[in-house]
Amino acid sequence: MNGISLLSVLALLATASACSNIERSRDLANPNVPPAVTAMQVCSICHGMDGNSGSPNFPRLAGQQAAYLVAQLEHFRSQQRSDPPGPEYMWGISHHLTDGQIKGLAEYFAKQVPLPNAPVDAHLMAAGKSIYDNGVPEQNVIPCAACHGPKAQGIEAFPRLAHQHADYIVKQLNIFQNTQGRPGTPMENIVHPLTGENKEAVAAYLQAFPD
Repeated sequence: MNGISLLSVLALLATASACSNIERSRDLANPNVPPAVTAMQVCSICHGMDGNSGSPNFPRLAGQQAAYLVAQLEHFRSQQRSDPPGPEYMWGISHHLTDGQIKGLAEYFAKQVPLPNAPVDAHLMAAGKSIYDNGVPEQNVIPCAACHGPKAQGIEAFPRLAHQHADYIVKQLNIFQNTQGRPGTPMENIVHPLTGENKEAVAAYLQAFPD
């Protein structure tokens, strides 16, 4: 009887320990780890606990469109995205993620509340707003709002851009414009005519997007 009781206690302790480990796990290959745990234990290192990354090296994910996040994680997992963050960070991180884990992570970050980002120069704000709302007709550049929404909130597969880091946006525009690092997107042709000044202005506007 005592032996059975001891075994029962050991089993309960093992179960409790497993639950405790799951709640703090960084095991990306374990589909039983809840997406919120993975987000807080792994993704937060670069993107912040709530998806509001403080560093322009890493994009803000808070409030991002879930469909867009799913697509990007799938592209990292399959190594379709070969821009620098892919091989440096995201290929390895996403390698073992299941479709369910990807969906859960996307839903987690989509539900987070985006916070205002740092203010920028008023001249850049005005120039960037014009590009975002109206495009650059003389360069055959369509308005950003046509795909990303009037409030830069994103629309399904088109990402949220409001309050994103300006440096990160410029970096991505350069990738679209000059490399094949992000295939399968219309952005390559859309941004091709943009000048450096255009990119800096629209990125600044999006960073300090007015609420």
